[in-house]
Amino acid sequence: MTTRTLYLLCSAAPPVFEVAGVVEEAQRRGWDVCLGLTPTAAEWLEDSLPGLAALTGHPVRTRYKRPGQPDVWPPADAVLVAPATTNTVNRWALGITDTWVVGFVAEGIGKQIPMAVMPCVNEAYARHPQLPLSLEALRASGVRVLYGPEGFEPNPSGEKRPYPWSVALDAVDGFGR
Repeated sequence: MTTRTLYLLCSAAPPVFEVAGVVEEAQRRGWDVCLGLTPTAAEWLEDSLPGLAALTGHPVRTRYKRPGQPDVWPPADAVLVAPATTNTVNRWALGITDTWVVGFVAEGIGKQIPMAVMPCVNEAYARHPQLPLSLEALRASGVRVLYGPEGFEPNPSGEKRPYPWSVALDAVDGFGR
């Protein structure tokens, strides 16, 4: 079996603290995992970054590389953006590429890299009128959106439910097979 490369790109939402177990599960499924984090997610996981780099065998990416620097990751066969905050989803859909994670996936649409996104938002954020527009823009761009009954369903504010990581991994497992 040929190993495929999964870029797991995470925003700062509580399920990001489970990322080591998600990496291990993706590896059991045959993925070579490269982990990218938004700046706030990287801050939240600051003490874990060396261990996460050792677990994946790749540096954890949090920012753009300088022009001319070599890429430190193999090319992606698939991308999973999860957990994806309202901020990440909206910036991606609108093409606001001020962070490496959002810049990579915005460009990934044009490169036609197979991508899935699973938001992690509470009901209050879900009611904002931009979120459904952004999710539809991503769907129309070919991104597999795992939201609602087929993925993540918003929590009431202040309530936490288990994040359906297996749904997200199942979605990327299906790419290209």
